[in-house]
Amino acid sequence: MRFARARVLITGGASGIGAHVAGRFLAEGARVAIIDASEPAVADFAAAHPDAHALCADVADPTALAGATDVLDRDWGGVDIACAFAGTGGPAGRIEDLDPADWAQCLSVNLGGAFLTAQWAARHMRPAGRGVILLMSSTAGLFAYPGRAPYATAKAGIVALMKSLASDLGPDGVRVNAIAPGAVDGPRMEHVVAMEAQARGVAPDVIRRLYAEGTALKTWVTPDDVAETTLFLASDAAARISGQVLAVDGHTETLS
Repeated sequence: MRFARARVLITGGASGIGAHVAGRFLAEGARVAIIDASEPAVADFAAAHPDAHALCADVADPTALAGATDVLDRDWGGVDIACAFAGTGGPAGRIEDLDPADWAQCLSVNLGGAFLTAQWAARHMRPAGRGVILLMSSTAGLFAYPGRAPYATAKAGIVALMKSLASDLGPDGVRVNAIAPGAVDGPRMEHVVAMEAQARGVAPDVIRRLYAEGTALKTWVTPDDVAETTLFLASDAAARISGQVLAVDGHTETLS
């Protein structure tokens, strides 16, 4: 029970990777809260995990997010581990064809939501002199990514935000790191594959194969791969690790 009674917030935690991570923290004795923009997914998570806080809010909306975190301020009085995992795939296509509104929305959810989540966490962690903040980047943020400029830009911004926060909060005992998954099996990546296939004019199986062939291990990633990395970085085993990006991707060599 590495996380007995630890207060853990996971944004984007009602489904997919976030829900998987939440379940792992709960199994390790943590008190878990998830914040997610999808009301049906939040309802399903609440039914499956009645002991957790399941809150519905858009992390890109400062007022809505504050309403959710106010609940945690009241019930927990702070937070020990904050996982800013909410995100969106954004649009796919040539830069000249992208809608500026889609660009802005992608950056607002992925990068803006991470900033707002970390800001709330820091207000508790700095005075406490301890805490862990984990941000969700992507291999897309580490490599050039044709046809996905909004997403790649947002995820690269996550890395810069993480390094800034690690430098700022480190002297006060707060560790900040980022996780950069590759292609993770699940409904969200299936949507991304379909979107990229349409943008490139090829079959979805071609895109799936390209993701695997672009890695040294020639494989996709599982949600449990990401969960294991999250729990390690949040644990005392990583007590001296901060300001780092840990890729969970089978060693991506190209995203072209």
